[in-house]
Amino acid sequence: MNWQASIAAEHLLHTGQLTVIVLDNASFHKSKALRAHWQSWQEQGLFLFFVPPHSPQMNRIEDEWLHLKRDELSAQVFEDEYDVAMAVIAGIQARGHKGGYTVDRFLFN
Repeated sequence: MNWQASIAAEHLLHTGQLTVIVLDNASFHKSKALRAHWQSWQEQGLFLFFVPPHSPQMNRIEDEWLHLKRDELSAQVFEDEYDVAMAVIAGIQARGHKGGYTVDRFLFN
């Protein structure tokens, strides 16, 4: 998220627009470690918005995961976690290509 905050700060500087990331209510999204950074991120123009609990219709990634599982990953058997990860990455890239949007990967440290 610090990486996202730095991008948000640049965006705010150049456009005056805030950046909002929409998150579900997973416990790690609201952990004490993350909450400690919220003020700093807001000062950089990055705000976190949490969808109401039990609202999958508001969490657009749920639809993406559903289609990814049904369309790109269905009827496949994987040897190990690495193969699953590579298939998910390829599936997300394929969905991005089909949908006409850019897909960026980044690593969590």
